[in-house]
Order: sequence, then C-alpha cells, then structure tokens
Amino acid sequence: MKRASLSAQQRKVVERVEGALLVVAGPGSGKTRVITERVRRLLTDVPGHFRVLALTFTNKAANEMKERLVDLPDAKTRAFIGTVHSFCLEVLSERGKLVGVEGLPQIFEQSQDRKQVLLEAAQSDPALAGMLADARDSKARNAVLDGWMRLISWRKAHPVSAAEDEDDDVGRRVVEAYDAGLRACSAYDFDDLLLLVYRLLTEYPQVADFYRRLYRFVCVDEAQDLNEAQYSVLRALCGAEFRNVVLVGDPKQSIYGFNTASPDFMYRFRDEFHAEEVTLTENFRSSKAVVKMAQHLDPKYMVEAQLPIQGQVSLLVGVNEADEARLVVDELQRLTAEGHEDIESDITPSRCAVLGRTRFALMAVERELKQRAIPFYKRLSANHENESATVDEFQLALRVVANPRDSLHLAALAKKWGRKVAERSLGDQPDVAKALAALAGGSARATAVSGAVATVLRKQRFDLMPAIQHLRTYADSLGEAERLEIYEDLTVFEEEWDQYLRTAPAPRTIGGFMSSKALGATQQASRDGVALLTVHSSKGLEFDVVFIAGMANGVFPDYRAQGRPKEMAEERRNAFVAVTRSRRLLYFSYAQLRLMPWGDEKRQQPSPYLREAGLVT
Repeated sequence: MKRASLSAQQRKVVERVEGALLVVAGPGSGKTRVITERVRRLLTDVPGHFRVLALTFTNKAANEMKERLVDLPDAKTRAFIGTVHSFCLEVLSERGKLVGVEGLPQIFEQSQDRKQVLLEAAQSDPALAGMLADARDSKARNAVLDGWMRLISWRKAHPVSAAEDEDDDVGRRVVEAYDAGLRACSAYDFDDLLLLVYRLLTEYPQVADFYRRLYRFVCVDEAQDLNEAQYSVLRALCGAEFRNVVLVGDPKQSIYGFNTASPDFMYRFRDEFHAEEVTLTENFRSSKAVVKMAQHLDPKYMVEAQLPIQGQVSLLVGVNEADEARLVVDELQRLTAEGHEDIESDITPSRCAVLGRTRFALMAVERELKQRAIPFYKRLSANHENESATVDEFQLALRVVANPRDSLHLAALAKKWGRKVAERSLGDQPDVAKALAALAGGSARATAVSGAVATVLRKQRFDLMPAIQHLRTYADSLGEAERLEIYEDLTVFEEEWDQYLRTAPAPRTIGGFMSSKALGATQQASRDGVALLTVHSSKGLEFDVVFIAGMANGVFPDYRAQGRPKEMAEERRNAFVAVTRSRRLLYFSYAQLRLMPWGDEKRQQPSPYLREAGLVT
C-alpha cells in the first residue's frame, strides 16, 4: 500500500482521529494530499465498520482524491468522495420522497432556462403578472426578472436567514411561483439540492441520525467556499454532538462572493465545533518568483518552506488587444521550442494556460491560437458550451428523453426545429423516439438528431457511442466549418461519456448522465493543448507556465468593483488565485489601447497589482 511522504505540519492533520479540526492551508501546501491521506489512514488504521464522507467544491479535486486511493480495494464502498452538490444529489435520490423528490432529480443548470421558468410561472400569478405588466418596456421587464432571480438565489442560499424574514410577501410569492414552475417540469436547480437536503435533515431527525451513524468521519476541502446553505447542511448533518469533522481551506482564495460564499463560515465552524486550528504554511507548488508575486497581493501570505527554484515573473505590453495576443502566443511558441532551465523536460502546450478575469480578456488570444493552429481548449464556465447547433439540439433531446415532463426543453427543441408541440410534455407518449421523429419533420439536422436519439433507445444497455457515431456520419455530409464544429463538440461529449462510465455507479441511465453533466462531474479537468480559462474555472488547477491576460485597470480588477471595498478585496483574491496557478513561470499582459463594443478605442492603464509588484512605474 502506498503512503505519501508528509511534512510535520501535514502529519498533524492526517494522524488526528477524533474531534474537530480547522486547517488553514495556503496554495501549494498539499490540501488535497492531506485530506486524501487522512481518508487512507481512517480506512486502514482505525478499527470499526463505518464510512468516510469527503466533500470538495471541485470535481477535479474529487477525482484526484479517488485516483490517489485507487490502491485501496474498498475505498469506493467505504468512502463517499465528491462535491457537496453530488452528495446532496445522492441523498435526495435515496431518501428524497420525504421532501417530495421522486427518483433522481433532474437539474436545470442554465440561467436562461431558469429565467424562462420564472417568466412563465410569474405570468400565472396575478400579483406578479401585474408587476411585469407595469414595466414600461422589455428592458425594464427583464430587469424585474433579473432582480427576482437574484432574490430567489439569495433566499435559497440562506435557509436560516430567509426563514427569519417572514414579512417579505413578494419574495415568498416569487420563490413559490418559481418552484412551482420547476416542479411542473419535474426539475430542480442547484440551490434546491442543498435546500431540500437541509430540510430533510432538520425535519426528519431519524434521517440525519442514519447518516451520522453511516459516516463516522467527515472531511471538507476548500472550506472558504462555503455559503450559508452549505454550512447549514453540514450543521444539520452533524447535529449537536457529532464532532469528527475536519475543514480545510484558505481564506485568501475565497473568490465566490457572488455565490454568497464567505470564509466567515470557517471561523464559525472553529467556534461552534470548538475546533483546534492548524496552519499549513508550506508551498510545494510554486517557484520563488511566483510566491513573491503572491505576497505582493497579500502581504500576510507567509511561506515557511518552498521549492528552491527561482522561476520568473514577466510583463508583456501590447499596443492593442491583437498585439497583446501576438506577444502572448509568440512567447508560448518560444517556450515550447526552446524550453526553460526552471522547467523539467519539454514544455508542451498542455503545460501552459492563459487566464482571464472574464472570457472577454481571452478572445484575442483564442483568435491568435486558431490562426497559428496551436492546440487549445476552453473552459469559461462550469460546463462545456457547444459551438454547434447539432450537438446542442442532441443534448436538448436527451434532456426530454430523460425527463418526459420537461416541457421547457421540449418547447425549446420544437422552436429550433420550426415546429409546434401539441402536448406540453412527452409524458403520455408510448414511444419517445417516434415522437421526436415526428417533431423533427423534414429538417436534415433535426432528423439526424432524432435518429441519434433512436440509436440510444434501441439498445437494451444505455450506450451513447452509437449516437455519437450517427452524428459524426451526419457531419461528414456538411461543409468543413460546420463539420469541424460538430466534431469538436462530439469529442468533448465523448470524453464526458467516458468519464461518466468510469465514475458513475450502476445502473447508468440517461437521467444519471445528464445530472452528472449538469454538476460538471463528467468534465475533464484538463485536455490536450493550451488551456484558456477564466480565473474562476482555473480554481484547483496548476500549470508550469501561466499567462494572465488583460491586466489593465478596469479589467482586472473589474471596473464593477471600483469604489466597493468588499468587491475590491475579492478582486485581489481573484488575482491571488490566478497567480498561484503557476508552478514556475508567470506572465502578465495588457493592451495600451482597447476597442470598446461601441467602436471607440480606449487608452488603458496597467492594473494596480502590476504597480504594487514594481512591474510598471
């Protein structure tokens, strides 16, 4: 059995058995390793029949933990390792009937889908419909809907605080209408997974007691990303007496304030669970130059032990965004051709990443990479965004097959195919394949999509590969540009399918696959080529070479945070996370001129973070 070598600080966390522990762990300090080795020790050295619950906030960290424990034959049966949302999904699929959930919850993860549900539901409520009617135009009505969506998210993310606010009649009506709309489609949103499990554990104490007896030890990674709903689920799970909980996190990397996450819950845990606090102050990831840059961003970031590698921090300044992109890609090509003394072996595109505060900071770099035929992949949000209408419609069709009551996506599919649906759902259809074929009509693309779905339904055992091949055959009949888009999307889809096969327990179903996709559990942490990532989607990843593009004031930090101390503090944490993704070499870039959406050119000033580090004067 393989055991990882640990520092003295790490051993203190791993060898602790009973009681609550708060671990404040900086970037590169081995957080995932510590939790993994703690799980290993509990399963191998602590006697008794029990399971371990190991919760993370990224699928990448969960998969890494599972891979490190692959040598333990009973790890899959004795430990649940996954995200908080995936744990809640499992709880609801097992015991959700008590709170009205039948079977595996189908998730509406896309904001435009949820907004459409709210619009249709609000129009059925006289009071809410009146508020929408009072809006002077479509822009004003859209602003009302956006405000309601934020209200829904806040109330669901604050199950305790929202319950105390009983006087908000509009808020209550909005949430009730929205939830009714979701349930009419037999659907849920991400917040529901947490909220319903919180209800289940608090309203049915015997269920909470069952899970406390099942899981003798709980480990939580990336605890700085907890919000009130997630912390409330943890409290409800533990009850008044259960204290075998370890939380690991880094307040300096708390960058999900927009999702109401706060590092404050780490310290609430310390006080409410009477937890001992341990600090991991080593950095086993980054070079000295990268660590120094991180300390410019946060002078309180202390590192007691680090790698004896100097590394490098550099600045690239372009005349405009196209020139900035050329400089970035020039340097990428130089590094892959010549290498660097601080990087072991060859530098390949897959060892490099370009990060942007938002996706817009990456657009010029993407165009330059395409022009030079340099392999790259994008991850700008939690899930892959399809470039082709064909694969997009195929996934819509799979949603409807998995959940025949899903009238929202059935109507969306029909609209794309230029058809009208007689029924609001396929719930009464004896043959879904025939129903979709009829809906497809004579359109070549729609016929190809419905044919691909039919290949899935004809098989006794659920298998998506025949459908993927069916769509590739269709793509071969198209022009090069459209064929390439379909092939690229299908490559990602096939990778997701493969990941689902390797990680999902039997029985495997269309609904299970679509739920896993919605949670991001099927997405590969990395692929071949240069990674184009937003800062948020880079969380938990690391690369030998990192470029941070768009380092201009108003872009990073974002202009919307200007003059708002709380938001500016989070922008600085965003920069800290971006910088510490680098193992060896770090490059910043910005353009002196930026083309604005309305056509004017704007002169840009460098980010204040660059001035603080002495990279500009």
